[in-house]
Amino acid sequence: MEIRILVVDDELSMREFLAILLKREGYVVDQADCAEKALEFLDNATYDLVISDVKMPGLDGIALLGRIKESTPDTAVLMMTAFSTAEQAVEAMKLGAYDYLAKPFKVEEVKVLVRNALEKRDLKRENQRLRQEVQERYSFSGLIGKSKKMRELYSLIEKVAPSIANVLILGESGTGKELVARAIHYNSPRKDKAFVAVNCGAIPETLMESELFGHKKGSFTGAINDRPGLFEQAGGGTLFLDEIGEVPLQLQAKLLRVLQEKEFRRVGGVADQKADVRIVAASNRNLEEQVREGTFREDLFYRLNVVQLQMPPLRERTEDIPILVEHFYRKYVQAPRNGEIITPGALKMIMSYGFPGNVRELENLVERCAVLGGGEIAEESLPSQVRGSQKSAAAPGGDFEIPADGMDLEGYLDGIEKRILLQSLERCGGVKKKAAEFLGLTFRSFRYRLAKFGMDEE
Repeated sequence: MEIRILVVDDELSMREFLAILLKREGYVVDQADCAEKALEFLDNATYDLVISDVKMPGLDGIALLGRIKESTPDTAVLMMTAFSTAEQAVEAMKLGAYDYLAKPFKVEEVKVLVRNALEKRDLKRENQRLRQEVQERYSFSGLIGKSKKMRELYSLIEKVAPSIANVLILGESGTGKELVARAIHYNSPRKDKAFVAVNCGAIPETLMESELFGHKKGSFTGAINDRPGLFEQAGGGTLFLDEIGEVPLQLQAKLLRVLQEKEFRRVGGVADQKADVRIVAASNRNLEEQVREGTFREDLFYRLNVVQLQMPPLRERTEDIPILVEHFYRKYVQAPRNGEIITPGALKMIMSYGFPGNVRELENLVERCAVLGGGEIAEESLPSQVRGSQKSAAAPGGDFEIPADGMDLEGYLDGIEKRILLQSLERCGGVKKKAAEFLGLTFRSFRYRLAKFGMDEE
């Protein structure tokens, strides 16, 4: 594949010298004696590299550089001048020039700079191609992964999205359940309508009915106006009920009625309203176990569980970790590296780590390393629990043995649980809601566990 270079200089001898030199190196070369002529060439052909003088009559080289970067940003540019100044060099580099040549220059210097400029251009294009490939081959509506389990998930989403069936998404905290709900919505006939998400575990029980169904003015203390609920806000679209297992039993009955009759009533209202809403629910808890325990209605479970999607935890799709690391690194680093972004040792440690917080924890880890590392992700930039993951993975049970005279199992397990709660709070800066999410617990369950050990003081 031929490489095309445009030489721009008002000095004939310099143009011809560079043209002869570059043609001997195997490049196709065109010449322009001014910036205006160069722009005509650029309108009619694609060039891999432009070598331009700075000082020229009419439009100067700096202005030409700006025009090139506006119209064909992938074209590499080398600037040259006999009037070299630091200010010109800085200005040219800021505008996107690869490098700066001061006349007179050596032949070998020109050859090296041309090769380097073209290699950098090729590397940039390759990175763009790879990023596009990741988006096309390894992602689906914001979900990232190429593993068998993720490909199966993409296939299920494609099948269920066009339907009107209710969907139940199950999986550990941080696996991306809301992303799946959004993927279902935006690949459905309802994509032009609202997608409304609510975390049922974050709403106080006393306010949950009003949040879902709305209320009439004066229906309770503080209800100073009529207020539409989430079902109305999601009219014609999709309502995502995250942590559905946290809905109290009394409200579950009203939610079941909406699913069966397609109608609801505002708190304090007397008239029913139609509910043209698709329900996608999610939980990180075992709802079937809750049904057996009597804390979740069986009939509601079956209404929600028309189609069930199971989110795989990150530890079961470790082949997706390098792709996710690349994706998150480029999300948080303004000027991503052109080469490796993570050392082999650091990647090995990350691959060995269990990630109890799943993809959310991995994203937080990459953001932390990107902020603190200032470059590629190396072993020393990883948190201590990740650096020690290989040892713990090799011997998850440690060297513990039951004492010969027996033990207090409840006390032992309570001690472990308390240490885990303390470490999660420390890792999350004392923010209880984040610590609960980190451990895959609802906020209510987390508060209960803290209270059990007298740790829930405000």
